[in-house]
Amino acid sequence: MALVMHSLTFKKNAYKALIVAEYNGLNIEFAPNFEMGVSDKTPQFINMNPIGKSPVLETPDGPVFESNAIARYVARSNSKADNALYGSSLIEYAQIEQWIDFTTLEIDANLLTWFRPTVGRAPYYGPVEEAAISGLKRGLGALNTHLASNTYMVGHSVTLADIITTCNLVYGFTKLMTKAFTSEFPHVERYFWTMVNLPNFRKIFGEVNQTHSLPPVQSLAPTNKEV
Repeated sequence: MALVMHSLTFKKNAYKALIVAEYNGLNIEFAPNFEMGVSDKTPQFINMNPIGKSPVLETPDGPVFESNAIARYVARSNSKADNALYGSSLIEYAQIEQWIDFTTLEIDANLLTWFRPTVGRAPYYGPVEEAAISGLKRGLGALNTHLASNTYMVGHSVTLADIITTCNLVYGFTKLMTKAFTSEFPHVERYFWTMVNLPNFRKIFGEVNQTHSLPPVQSLAPTNKEV
């Protein structure tokens, strides 16, 4: 059985495993005719992920959900001794996991909180947006400090930490963070543009362009006023 991804083809959480697969020489197919709100509501899909969220990866050993777990599975599917995606020592392995957790919780989570009201997936509350942007800047500041003296997240070559970090940054750069915003974090900028232009990343992302403006808010918070 091939590895089959149940997801939209352009979803950044699916990109994680796809880039890993490029490095590991593996092939991931997409389930045909996947449709959000339809395919992920079927009994077959719910059996693979009980809360009905994509992506889900079908494997010969059973389904895997949650995008970081999927990427980890694909990374470990290469049993070659020279598989560098998990580093070359126990401390590098731990640091890779450290940065995966950090960028997921401090970067991706705050970007999603900021982004959702712009596409109508959450109500807009000014204080919530301010807190998300503040948390994002704190995370980017820490990342910028780390990258001031490191080309990659861990070690001297691309690891799973770089793949997940870049995927966690891509919606920020393309949807929310203008040049005026990211210029405060020049090492993050250098790192991001280096990563997205590496051949295995570019094959999945295509051409990446930074947003020039913030998207308008689509979902305003309800008021308590009676009409």
